[in-house]
Amino acid sequence: MSFDVNEYYSKLNGGDVLMAFKGNISSELISNVLEVVESRLDDYTESSKIRKRVYNVLVESLQNLYHHIEILPEDMQNEYDEKFGILVVSRVEERYKISTGNFIRHEKVDMLKNKIDKINSMSRDELKDMYKFILNHQRLSEKGGGGLGLVDIARKTGNKLIYTFEKYDHRFYFFNLDVYIDLVQ
Repeated sequence: MSFDVNEYYSKLNGGDVLMAFKGNISSELISNVLEVVESRLDDYTESSKIRKRVYNVLVESLQNLYHHIEILPEDMQNEYDEKFGILVVSRVEERYKISTGNFIRHEKVDMLKNKIDKINSMSRDELKDMYKFILNHQRLSEKGGGGLGLVDIARKTGNKLIYTFEKYDHRFYFFNLDVYIDLVQ
């Protein structure tokens, strides 16, 4: 086992951090995070358009994290709650960065990688068309989503989704998603 969650989390805390969290992702936490980040965004002199975009992308990122968390690797179950995730919201240079992370079973890595790569290869118009298609033909997955989350994040930010999969053990990888919201668009 070469991947260390605590070390990884400490590396994410770069830039001007608005919020950092590592632990149980619950609906109560999501409400609290949104409140704190909204308040912290008010401290900056960003336009209401930028604040709204950051907030909306954060909502979608948190929903993705909440709905797609897997059970933890066995050796971590005593240390963390079963809905373990990482969230860091920061301002880095001329953009905001939302980093989320969670464990994912090894058999789901290729599917998720292919989905993100497909989204990243699309133009703004193609993303808009895909969003409308999913919205009109949506079937809820077993996790409660219809597949809109990542497409919506890419649409709202206008940026590529940056991701990594760090091997934890033979059954799990740690999935990290970095989303950037530019201050000037």
